[in-house]
Amino acid sequence: MNKWYAIYTRPRHEKKVYDQLIEKKQVAYLPVISRVRLWKDRKKKVEMPLFPSYIFVNFDYKYRFDILQTHGVVKIVNFKGEPATVPDWQIEALKTMLEHPETLRTENYIKPGETVEVTEGPFKGMRGMVKTVKGDTRLIVTIDGIMQSVSVEIDAHFTKRFTEPSDKK
Repeated sequence: MNKWYAIYTRPRHEKKVYDQLIEKKQVAYLPVISRVRLWKDRKKKVEMPLFPSYIFVNFDYKYRFDILQTHGVVKIVNFKGEPATVPDWQIEALKTMLEHPETLRTENYIKPGETVEVTEGPFKGMRGMVKTVKGDTRLIVTIDGIMQSVSVEIDAHFTKRFTEPSDKK
């Protein structure tokens, strides 16, 4: 049964991998967006992958070795040992969104409830959890000692996933 799978490629090999898969008669999708790149002497509009190092391929998983043997493919993305399938509706949503690139922007993938650190703005350096309330992104700071929490509205672009520094003793 054919499903969409996310394929991880070597850096800057997305277009080469895509072309090779199409030559192999595979159904592949590489979402790209036009961006203006600046060099010292010129500006040029270039097509860049929306998700660097990722492409999507629709195939039957039992035939995965043909995909994996494609030059530039690193692996089929998986979580906890299971291949990550992408629902058809998400691929279709991507295609529809890319028809209107002027309104498109990539977002940090941060789940509500995940601990983040604010990287810019008046709350820079603060850590807390993310919550969406009526379409607004809120940073929640919990004071565990008194079991109380406060929140402020933040721009989700100004956050990054927070990972505790490891002790090196």
